[in-house]
Amino acid sequence: MDISIIILHWKNIAKTTKCLDSIKVSDLGALTREIIVVDNGSEDNIAAVLKERYPEVILVASAKNLGMGRGNNLGIKKASGEFLCILNDDIVLRPDSLLVLHRQMRSDGKIGLAAPKLMNADGSFQPSCFRFPGLMTPILRRTFLGRIFKKRRDDYVASDEPGEAVRECDWIMGSCLFVRRSVLDKIGAFDERFFMYFEDTDLCRRVRVTGFKVSYCPLAVAIHEHSRYSAQKPWYTAPFTDKLAREHIKSFVKYLWKWRSARNS
Repeated sequence: MDISIIILHWKNIAKTTKCLDSIKVSDLGALTREIIVVDNGSEDNIAAVLKERYPEVILVASAKNLGMGRGNNLGIKKASGEFLCILNDDIVLRPDSLLVLHRQMRSDGKIGLAAPKLMNADGSFQPSCFRFPGLMTPILRRTFLGRIFKKRRDDYVASDEPGEAVRECDWIMGSCLFVRRSVLDKIGAFDERFFMYFEDTDLCRRVRVTGFKVSYCPLAVAIHEHSRYSAQKPWYTAPFTDKLAREHIKSFVKYLWKWRSARNS
């Protein structure tokens, strides 16, 4: 099997089927692929929908919401491909995206993880390539202090331009990740201590620590209907009123603690 495509489904059948439809019309040439949908405790009728409309899809069902990392790990365990494409259910792939990513990985054996250029639903560019965060990063990005220290805030985004050059990044947003299976076998899958947020940052960091590259491949394109739920409420109320904002903070603290020696070295 060349590519295992893993989609984490969470209570949005319309988005998941839209994602699946984009995969079905993908141009893979002679490549083989399997599709794995992980139902992350959605308690909807996704199983019936898959059976009727996508009988080739492998369904992995969890009785409860395991979070991003742990949920995706269920799919990773089931996958048999040489490469894994890990997708959020709000991703729509351009027809040649998988083929472009596969060719890029094949062309350079030192790339452990690659990702496409992301676009918003309206066709505008969506930054997805970032530098590793520091202690002040969320404060500068979420509070008025970011307007005072604008350059330091903006430096977090490694590229805010939709250029076409392949380049290395510290980490790439986990909405669509194309990963070499042999690298995951060395470093392990997602760290399940991160329920949601920073599991992608941590994975990319482990890829780089092992000596492999994290590569941004803008010739491959995906549409990401990104909601940014944890950033929708004011920073001064969100920790008290929004569960996802609290998860974001918890994961950030876990990330800083896990990589504290790297920051101090």
